[in-house]
Amino acid sequence: MEIKLAESIRTFRKERSLTQEQLAEVLGVTVGAVYKWEAGLSTPELPLIVEMADFFDTSIDVLLGYILKDNRIDATARRLRHCQRVKDLNGLEEAEKALKKYPNSFIIVYRSAMLYQALGLYKRDNAKLRRALELLEKARPLLHQNTNPRISEQTLYVAMAEISQDLEDDERALEIFRQHNTDGLYSDSIGMILAKDAKRAQEALPYLSESLLIHEAALVRTVMGYLNLFLNSRDYAQAQALLAWALPIFTAMPRPECTSFMDKINSVFYLFQAHVLLKTGQPEEARTSAEEAYRLAVRFDAAPSYAADTIRFAMPGEDSTVNDDLGETAAQATQNALKQMEDPQTTALWQEMCDAR
Repeated sequence: MEIKLAESIRTFRKERSLTQEQLAEVLGVTVGAVYKWEAGLSTPELPLIVEMADFFDTSIDVLLGYILKDNRIDATARRLRHCQRVKDLNGLEEAEKALKKYPNSFIIVYRSAMLYQALGLYKRDNAKLRRALELLEKARPLLHQNTNPRISEQTLYVAMAEISQDLEDDERALEIFRQHNTDGLYSDSIGMILAKDAKRAQEALPYLSESLLIHEAALVRTVMGYLNLFLNSRDYAQAQALLAWALPIFTAMPRPECTSFMDKINSVFYLFQAHVLLKTGQPEEARTSAEEAYRLAVRFDAAPSYAADTIRFAMPGEDSTVNDDLGETAAQATQNALKQMEDPQTTALWQEMCDAR
């Protein structure tokens, strides 16, 4: 609820070309009283508000500038979400009012918890973080009301683990992360917590190794997705910028002393880079890229390996393997990439590269 009485009195007075002295005379008050009303330093008593509304030919609501705030659950939840995004401390007062009004609404309890967590971190305020933890516990039995597919029981537990970390309760955080670490989803957090303790550093290695492999694979897929997007829209400048950023990362992933599945993947990315360089009028740079694609493809096919421990920093003796759908060999992978490009110039450059060797 917002009231703008001071602005309204000033606006209505000026619309009628009245001075503060003239309005004071009409209402039988002092000029100082009118000045204080318009400056927001004091508020007229109710009979005077009624008299002014009558004098200005308007309603009391309009004179007050009264704006009714939408306090329905969805609107309130959106405001709490906005306060979370912009780190607005005033949102805490609204959160507490909403919690009193809708104590058993999942979305209100959840959004209030997220607001307290955000502001607790922002202000380094443990009391706010503990309040967030309390609200998340309260939200769990209300989860059946939830209609947002991006929020689940796991979402609540992970938020609780993160807050426990911030409160330096690492054992509680570890317990939650381990209970919900499906497919290594939180191995990075588990590894990070364990690695902080010198006595448990080696215990962290399997988790960090698993997380490294998961996130590197995710990055490869993400870059390939962006590359397809840019090539399909013929945005070769963006494709070139993407590959210039990604390839140094990808080429640094494998251990230099052994053949890695990343050699096969990188051969395809270098071939795509050659294609992009041709499209942007850089034939010499394209040739250099194609040469590197060919070198990596030959290297992989001479001693193919899909072992996960061919990646730098992965745990030695890691027995997991990696799969891809690029093709059975690097040679097939590059041919499949050429079919996807459907570009005679790139195909001719690649054929020239193969014939020369």
